[in-house]
Amino acid sequence: MTASPPITPEVLPIPRKPPEAARLNLVGLTRPQLRAALVAAGTPEAQAKMRENQLWQWIYHKGVRSFDAMTNLAKDYRALLAGHFTIELPEMVARTVSADGTRKYLVRIAGGHEVEVVYIPEDGRGTLCISSQVGCTLTCTFCHTGTQRLVRNLTAAEIVGQIMLARDDLGEWPAQGRAPKDETRLISNLVLMGMGEPLYNFDAVRDAMKIAMDNEGISLSRRRITLSTSGIVPEIARAGTEIGCMLAVSLHATTDELRNQLVPINRKYPLTQLLDALRAYPKLSNSERITFEYVMLKGVNDSDADARRLVRLIAGIPAKINLIPFNEWPGAPYQRSAWERIEAFADIVHKAGYASPIRTPRGEDIMAACGQLKSATERARKSRFEIAAEAGLPQPERVVRRPDAPDLH
Repeated sequence: MTASPPITPEVLPIPRKPPEAARLNLVGLTRPQLRAALVAAGTPEAQAKMRENQLWQWIYHKGVRSFDAMTNLAKDYRALLAGHFTIELPEMVARTVSADGTRKYLVRIAGGHEVEVVYIPEDGRGTLCISSQVGCTLTCTFCHTGTQRLVRNLTAAEIVGQIMLARDDLGEWPAQGRAPKDETRLISNLVLMGMGEPLYNFDAVRDAMKIAMDNEGISLSRRRITLSTSGIVPEIARAGTEIGCMLAVSLHATTDELRNQLVPINRKYPLTQLLDALRAYPKLSNSERITFEYVMLKGVNDSDADARRLVRLIAGIPAKINLIPFNEWPGAPYQRSAWERIEAFADIVHKAGYASPIRTPRGEDIMAACGQLKSATERARKSRFEIAAEAGLPQPERVVRRPDAPDLH
């Protein structure tokens, strides 16, 4: 009998010890946090709102990184800002371009950890797929990212910084003197479908998305942002009220028995609980449907019976079903379903009244397709005890491995 995969890796995230910097990074601060920081640095209370708006537009609308370039601020105030603050993004380590135009960025964050970000250009739109954790909290058995141990959550600055880095590479910041409406939006859609489970890093994801949605900055509509979760039930309603973006759910199976294997978090939040939470999702409507993601695995979850059971399972939920041909990776335990089988599955779902698009694999030649992201950093392969020692943190409590637990490496 095949051993059940753990619900989450036995390695828990290292609590991040922020570097003791002389200057505070303004990137990633929400508006209230930014205003409070300016007042604490000596900005008069009466000017704080105005200064907050000015800085917000320079950083998030114009992409400016130097206080000296903020020409509508007095020189002495620019000097004050430079003495207290900095404007810093993660470091882009590598950029790989697929034959189909997909771009994959390897991004280094504080501590030397690395995450991957993917930009997918399409006719009339461009989608940026960003990460929320180094590694992943979960252990989904079909996902390459899930084989990389979780190191830590990203900060709000590191999450929104991925968007800003991609805008740098694409040359998307507005040209001097031109209005935003005159600019081409190469990044029109944002998906939290990269490395990590966003709802296990809720506060940082929420703050980063508030920055991304702000009309005076990056200005992405909430309906152009999709948060993908494997089904962290207690946080689903909170996501609807505090973030308000579109929701996608990694379903991948129509029975608890199979989903327990494919998406082990199902053992904690089984299908009945998950679907009840989705039916009560605050933003649920015919115009704001939930997207169910369903990876097509040959001989595992792709039968006609699976398709009919899927339709029954989601009855009453305004939804569409994205069928994802499995993107293979070295050592993967599954194979992609035949195209004819995927089409037959899609036809059953479509005839039941649900949109069932088949996602075209993008960036497979550079390992940038759905489920293929996994940074190759040596640091991410170190144990949490080594990382804690290097970070100067107390040694974490050791966890005894169950005899039947699979090796995640």
